[in-house]
Amino acid sequence: MRKVYLDRTELTGAIYVNSKDTEVILAGTSIYSMSVYHKNEEYQKYADDYDIHFIFDDDIPHLGFYTVPYVEVMAKDSQGGFIGTVGQQCDLKRDAPICYINRHLECLIISENEGDFLSNIGSWQDNLKPYDKITVYRSKIEAEMELEFIDLSV
Repeated sequence: MRKVYLDRTELTGAIYVNSKDTEVILAGTSIYSMSVYHKNEEYQKYADDYDIHFIFDDDIPHLGFYTVPYVEVMAKDSQGGFIGTVGQQCDLKRDAPICYINRHLECLIISENEGDFLSNIGSWQDNLKPYDKITVYRSKIEAEMELEFIDLSV
């Protein structure tokens, strides 16, 4: 089966792609940031106690990488790493795996879903395991050198 990639970072709405014998894989990396009005003691506790700094609109980091499949980053740590959901947007009601991409662009799995992540948050760094289901590129241009992307400009 042929695989083609759709850059999720450029999508602003729903899109439907139907192609026989072709698998469409969402790619890219984006940031899930919260309004500064949601900053409170609980989020500060995550930062102070667990080194998980959820991202707010007043401090959006630059992501120097591009992932396949799609990852939505929701937090960072003091070591230069990022925490995000794999394959879908951040939502506690969904069942997306949680990954960690360190400053060396190595991808590790933290947990199989957000609920498990939050219930074991105190030991998240101890739970990191190698995760080969995500490829981390330095840029979309680098990914395009290896993969076939759907061109939405036509």
